[in-house]
Amino acid sequence: MDGKTQSPARRLSEGFYFFDDLEIGDSYETGAAEVTAEIIRRFAALSGDSYALHLDDEFAREMGFPALIAHGILIMALADGLKYNSPVRLDAIASLGWDIKFTQPVFAGDRVSATVTVEGKRATGRPDRGIATLAFDTRNQRGETVQRGINRLMMRRQASRETR
Repeated sequence: MDGKTQSPARRLSEGFYFFDDLEIGDSYETGAAEVTAEIIRRFAALSGDSYALHLDDEFAREMGFPALIAHGILIMALADGLKYNSPVRLDAIASLGWDIKFTQPVFAGDRVSATVTVEGKRATGRPDRGIATLAFDTRNQRGETVQRGINRLMMRRQASRETR
């Protein structure tokens, strides 16, 4: 099935999924990752984004926040890693892009997890691959959405199974 035809929603169970195995509306929950002050500091060093909200507890409190704030892109990267390390394994070829909204700050000490839902599917010019549009709802340990958006993921089609 390609396009935006809605199928009855189903929760994906542990397993390996090709593009053809997915139906629009399918979803799964990822595991969780703790966002520590050390992870935030390392990401700041790696990315070069050393804004004080990410590095200075006192400055964060002066700005009205209870703790250091994680970089939005760090949380997006963690959500992608949680997708990749989930027991629900998508046979991905490449990520083609993200469209993410940062809806609430993530603080040092928070835990994040995501619900991943197949929002769309389309064939490509090559018969061995398709593109799935995955909606992400990333939440903290209180169940508050901290990021929402989509990831376009190029995936193998089932017919390519024999060529692996």
